[in-house]
Amino acid sequence: MVALPFHMSTITSLGVLGAGQMGGGIAQIAAASGINVTVFDAFPGAIAKCQGVHKKSLAKFVEKGKMAQADMDAALGRIKFTEKLEDLGGSQWIVEAVVEDAKVKKDLFAKLAAICPDENVVLATNTSSISITDIATAAGKTAHRVVGMHFFNPVPLMQLVEVIPAIQTSKDVVERTVALSTKMGKTPLKANDRAGFVSNRVLMPMINEAFYAWMEGVAEPEAIDGIMKLGCNFPMGPLRLADFIGLDTCVHIMNVLADGLNNDRYRACPLLRQLVTAGRLGDKTGRGVFEYPAKP
Repeated sequence: MVALPFHMSTITSLGVLGAGQMGGGIAQIAAASGINVTVFDAFPGAIAKCQGVHKKSLAKFVEKGKMAQADMDAALGRIKFTEKLEDLGGSQWIVEAVVEDAKVKKDLFAKLAAICPDENVVLATNTSSISITDIATAAGKTAHRVVGMHFFNPVPLMQLVEVIPAIQTSKDVVERTVALSTKMGKTPLKANDRAGFVSNRVLMPMINEAFYAWMEGVAEPEAIDGIMKLGCNFPMGPLRLADFIGLDTCVHIMNVLADGLNNDRYRACPLLRQLVTAGRLGDKTGRGVFEYPAKP
């Protein structure tokens, strides 16, 4: 039997650009599904932190009987880390998961296109709101291999992957993205390349409105979240969810929606912006809408 080229067969090597919460989670589920993963991050301490998160997260699956110890050890053995972007060059597929900044992402995709000249190597972005079509332009003549692959936090637990093709993305790349998402145990659902896609187009205005309700004295944060949890059966109230996402990220996404849809009704609530200015960003700073005691 003649071996198929890797772009027509199973993906066995994946590069992840960014060892943060999202990138680390993507690396974990890829490794757990049998894929060899290379994670790049040059930020001091990011790699060591990611390694610790992987061990703790996978150990919980073992403790709950959802994974065997041998499978955990095998998954950890499939992940390697690097501080050199060029080391991603041998990957068959790359997922970018860095800060939500269009310029930063485009700069990286231009570098990735040069590092991975083989047009069969898919370049995916985990952006939650930025135009995939805009990001794809950075890949020049190989823009057809760029696709949106939006995972949700926490990646090991959340089922959905939003698959968003750019105008330039080939049908083959979309189909392969759906197949890879499924291989990693996720449910891929397609969305068009519009500001915020589906998830944030619907979710973020609701979160923003919760801030307006607080700012205008409709109710206190605990009551707003409690009403939405008990009345709408949400597992988490919108203000608590905003803290979990990061208030700065919420502001950024609202601005992307406002600019992309050319409608100022999507601008971030003044109180939300004020909290960000004060450095109250949510879970990651220990205080946002609510306060979070330091973990031992």
